[in-house]
Amino acid sequence: MAEAKKTTLKKWPRVAKAGGKKACSVEGCKRPYRAKSYCFFHFKKWRQGELPHARYRTCSKPDCRVKTAKAGLCEKHYGETYKKAEAA
Repeated sequence: MAEAKKTTLKKWPRVAKAGGKKACSVEGCKRPYRAKSYCFFHFKKWRQGELPHARYRTCSKPDCRVKTAKAGLCEKHYGETYKKAEAA
């Protein structure tokens, strides 16, 4: 029987830019920044759309953080707003 090759996963190091001299731009975070002036933790949150300054445009309705579809609204709010107007 042939031996199974063992593969080891290489972990990419989280390298801070500027030699760790600049901090993350989120208030109260002292981690060195990595990209877009965020540390690795907040950069991940930014990519997922969980920070106030999101990666993509979000729905203009209060407390809705979903990506926009049409007219500055998400699919749900667009349907609620414009389907009612068409039905009336």
